[in-house]
Amino acid sequence: MPPVLAVLACFAVYFVGYHFYSRFIATKIFALRADHPTPAHTMEDGIDYVPTHKLVLFGHHYASITGLSPMLGPAIAVIWGWLPAMIWVVLGSILVGCVHDFGALVVSARARGMSIGAIAESLMGKRAKSLMHAIIFFAVSLAMGVFAYVVALLFSAGPTPETTYYPESVVPSATILILALTIGWLVRRKGMNLWKLIAIAFFVTLAVVIASPMMPVKWASVGGWTWILLAYAWLASVLPVWSLLQPRDFLNSLLLYLGLGLTYIGFFILRPEFVSPVIDTHPEGAPPIYPFVFIVIACGAASGFHSLVSSGTTAKQLDRETDARPIGYGAMVGESLLGLASVLACTAGFVSVGAWKTHYHDWGSIQGLGSSMSAFIEGCTRFVTTLGVPESMARTLIAVVVVSFALTTLDSATRLLRYNIEEIGHTLRIRALGNRYLTSTLAVAAIAFFAFYKIEGKSAGLALWQLFGSTNQLLAGLALLVVSLYLIQRRRLALPYLLPMLFMMVTTVIAMSTKLRSYATDGNTTLLVVGGIISGIAVWLVVEAVLALWRYSRSDPVEGLDITIPS
Repeated sequence: MPPVLAVLACFAVYFVGYHFYSRFIATKIFALRADHPTPAHTMEDGIDYVPTHKLVLFGHHYASITGLSPMLGPAIAVIWGWLPAMIWVVLGSILVGCVHDFGALVVSARARGMSIGAIAESLMGKRAKSLMHAIIFFAVSLAMGVFAYVVALLFSAGPTPETTYYPESVVPSATILILALTIGWLVRRKGMNLWKLIAIAFFVTLAVVIASPMMPVKWASVGGWTWILLAYAWLASVLPVWSLLQPRDFLNSLLLYLGLGLTYIGFFILRPEFVSPVIDTHPEGAPPIYPFVFIVIACGAASGFHSLVSSGTTAKQLDRETDARPIGYGAMVGESLLGLASVLACTAGFVSVGAWKTHYHDWGSIQGLGSSMSAFIEGCTRFVTTLGVPESMARTLIAVVVVSFALTTLDSATRLLRYNIEEIGHTLRIRALGNRYLTSTLAVAAIAFFAFYKIEGKSAGLALWQLFGSTNQLLAGLALLVVSLYLIQRRRLALPYLLPMLFMMVTTVIAMSTKLRSYATDGNTTLLVVGGIISGIAVWLVVEAVLALWRYSRSDPVEGLDITIPS
């Protein structure tokens, strides 16, 4: 099938999914009401709970969930061919990922904006909450450690002059940070118009992107950049959401809309052919296509991390309950579009079959996460240059988009990890963990461990990525389970959540079992122990869910929409 027709078919699926399926979930399953009070109003504190315009909140949510994953995962998964990756990116998002994000947001908004872990306590008991907290802590720490390392790698000049990294993306990334802080202060303290400031900042950002190829920053090593990024994550975690998080994410979302729009327009003008196989079930050295195509793609189709964003920061800023549909379901459609762009860039973006086979020769040839991101950036650059944009400018724009969204996810995730640690402290009655400066420091320390973690003296990026993929998909299954229990408790239709939950849980268990055998064979004790603990926690949580279902079957249905969170 020609790539253009394949993409048009994907667009049709997105339209049907959002226009019809999301409306069914919003009206028939959750019964969303515009007049139902949200935590942003009932618990407003000016720091975390802040009523936010839906366009701004969409930008924050979209930027927070759209990190490296929807670009990086498909860039690796196309080694099994373009068709399996494309099918899962599109159908997986419509039937699983979007449903998951939407449900987590609604349920959290009806539970005082609490995390999915805290909600688990009210539905399954205290043990379930603690088990969820453990998985969340590990998954977020690991993923952000990988993100910090890859962004530091992209910022660096590369170990050799021939290495393709993007030090020219440093100045635009720093500019966005400074502009966001300025916008936050001017809007909050001086009452200036947000939209005018955003427009000015966006054009300033574009001007810096145009000039940045002449301003590469090459003075820091990968390790040095990693420490700088960790310091930034700490700062972003402790500042009020209005001062940095909201304006930065909204500004970044505009940049992504531009980059993604130019990529697709260039693709339709170029009309390239696929240079990868339609499907390759046994690439040399690669794990089995099932379940690992689902695990590797991760956030490009479904991500447990998104439930943390939905229930961690977004639910605390939701102005009206009905805004949950375009933000929760719609933003995941947007992320899937980015995942689809990654599939195209890494299959039709190569100039020839030979070039593709050189890059995707075998599983070992894509071990470097930096080289996988380079494949995405170079493929998108080829599409954008079709529009007459100079190659250096196009490459810088795409690189800045990649880096910016990794950074927005890094700062949002650090805040989410802070919330998680605070909830753990509340459970254990450790009052010191109510201090956001201390908990942010602990969160950054956990991220730093995985950012610098090595196996046999080498960066453990891909090994950690596969472990993150399994844990992340497991967390998605557990979040779907929590939403299912919420619906069952109220005697509402739960099949749209139960069916994807079963698929995610079964797929993840198979993947984790396979990886545990691999870790044992390779003698990797650390990953074997960690993976074994995560698998044990998952089984325990499933048992807790079955017990909860048994209790619900013997009790009267719960009335009302809200969830009572134990104090």
